[in-house]
Amino acid sequence: MALAHTDINWMACELIEQIPGKVSGRPIVRGTRILPDAIINSHDAGETLEEIQENYPGLTPSQIQRLIEFAHAMRSQPVS
Repeated sequence: MALAHTDINWMACELIEQIPGKVSGRPIVRGTRILPDAIINSHDAGETLEEIQENYPGLTPSQIQRLIEFAHAMRSQPVS
């Protein structure tokens, strides 16, 4: 069973920014209004990289891949 995405510290990822007042101050992909959790939810639901990119054309395949890799790395870290 996967950990809740809220357990991911997105601010540790270089692709993420948090701007007060933009998308309620939630972590978003830099330069967009896209929530990284939305990308991971799509991936966890079985969407391919290409399908995710079709749904989020503002992101490059390499950005999507990096977000997926980051989430997987954060999920595999032991909880302290």
